[in-house]
Amino acid sequence: MPISVGELFILGFYGKVVPDWLKDFAARFGLGGVILFDYSCQTRQYDNNVASPEQVQSLCAEIAELPSNPLIFIDQEGGLVRRLKDGLGFQPLPSAKDFNRLATEEKGEILAASYGDLRRLGIRYNFAPVIDVDYNSDNPNIGRVKRSYSADISEVEANARLVDVAARQARVGLCLKHFPGIGGANVDSHHDFMDISDALRPEQEELFYALAPQTYGDAVLVSHAIVRPWDAGNPMTLSSAGIGRLRRRLPETLLITDDMQMQGLQKALGTGAASLQAIVAGMDMICIGNNLFDQEREMAAIAGTVAARIADGALDQARIGRSIERVRKRKALLA
Repeated sequence: MPISVGELFILGFYGKVVPDWLKDFAARFGLGGVILFDYSCQTRQYDNNVASPEQVQSLCAEIAELPSNPLIFIDQEGGLVRRLKDGLGFQPLPSAKDFNRLATEEKGEILAASYGDLRRLGIRYNFAPVIDVDYNSDNPNIGRVKRSYSADISEVEANARLVDVAARQARVGLCLKHFPGIGGANVDSHHDFMDISDALRPEQEELFYALAPQTYGDAVLVSHAIVRPWDAGNPMTLSSAGIGRLRRRLPETLLITDDMQMQGLQKALGTGAASLQAIVAGMDMICIGNNLFDQEREMAAIAGTVAARIADGALDQARIGRSIERVRKRKALLA
């Protein structure tokens, strides 16, 4: 039986129902996951996958029925980065920075409500918590928009562990982000590659290694950051040296790319070539949101290329098999 390369993909789509192209993709290749968005970068309106709790629950049920039972992912960090907003009837969730100021008991209540909500809706993985330490409060992608809990790494860790308690109770997987830690960056990775060589601190990298195996779902999102001493030419998502460094410390953690449509990658390679390189480099799952760009019609061709590279021996089938096994373990855990 041919290897199900679709398990390596987390795909986004536009609209409130599962489109035919995604049904066809799942039937042909299998499908690892789907990511939901409320805002569409194409229409510049909040008219994408989210309208109400009832509608999201229905959509998640439809997605879960697809071949290979894809996991449903969302970015529900809190504050500015929350796809499920309380104005539409979802549970409120403050930004990480504001959350950090609350009393522990109040934090627990907020998290229990939010993660209980996710599970009821049918969402199985949250791209959270952000464990980037707020080393640069003017960072356009982290500090300035309150996505880091604190400049104190012990406070970041304490909050991440509180999130884990709630997620474990609700049975929602967590994905720590953004490896190896982009809190000190001064560039937004949505627009350009970030070189964090001078901003990365050893204790920040170590926090991922310490927390991931103890976090429910055991997953890490890898950023498109460049760390020159590890790999001068490639961002972490495309770097076999960077991913190898991570894999040595976290042999069974599920490694997921940041969105492959971000501008730095687009300028350098484009989605298809970058996705193939990420898989070659050792990533388990590649995330293509189809939000920054509409490339929905290209997804099957990208998966087809991956399958062809396995068939001709350019990709190590055993290594790909291990990635697919990590995905399937999470599906079983969160079923």
